[in-house]
Amino acid sequence: MSVNYIKEACVETLEQAVKAEAKGADRLELCAYLAFGGLTPSTDLIKAVVAAVGIPVRVMIRPRNGDFFYNEDELEHMKTCIQHCKALKVEGVVFGVLNVNATLNIKEIKELTEIAQPLKVVIHKAIDETVNPIESLKELLHIEGIDTVLTAGGKSNAFDGAETLTQMLKAADSKITVMPAGKISQFNLTELDQLLGAKAYHGKLIVGELN
Repeated sequence: MSVNYIKEACVETLEQAVKAEAKGADRLELCAYLAFGGLTPSTDLIKAVVAAVGIPVRVMIRPRNGDFFYNEDELEHMKTCIQHCKALKVEGVVFGVLNVNATLNIKEIKELTEIAQPLKVVIHKAIDETVNPIESLKELLHIEGIDTVLTAGGKSNAFDGAETLTQMLKAADSKITVMPAGKISQFNLTELDQLLGAKAYHGKLIVGELN
């Protein structure tokens, strides 16, 4: 049975990247330290993965674990990492910045997005920690250059967030790709797609076990 959605596998090693492509992943999100929710990988790892696979690679830009309220030094580091990614010919970068009142830091997101051009920009699950993910998504629609929003609909997994995800998909229309994430595996992807009908899905186990 053919499917009409993209399967994005989240990986943290060269071996996982190669295996994910072999198992049918259409795209990769490359991170370090997935145990911390994903941090920026090393330049050497990015180079190695881009050279080894034939599918698009998007890279996590996150300087540390914990919250998404970044100081000036951390934001400058993120900008530098984005510039490195541009030089390494990845397809896109993945980031998110919040204010302390659990709203999107639109000013910094705009600036990072401008620096990232012409790479594809993904706003990650920091959006799920905002007060209202649907309204947060609507704010992002006004920022030119954002390609995708990675979200579990404000919940810990995509099934619990399915109702909000449905509203987010409708609100995004064709302006931004809403990519459901959160405990999605090869075993439940078909069921989730029947609920949501999204264009892309994301997960560590989306094409099976990679270790």
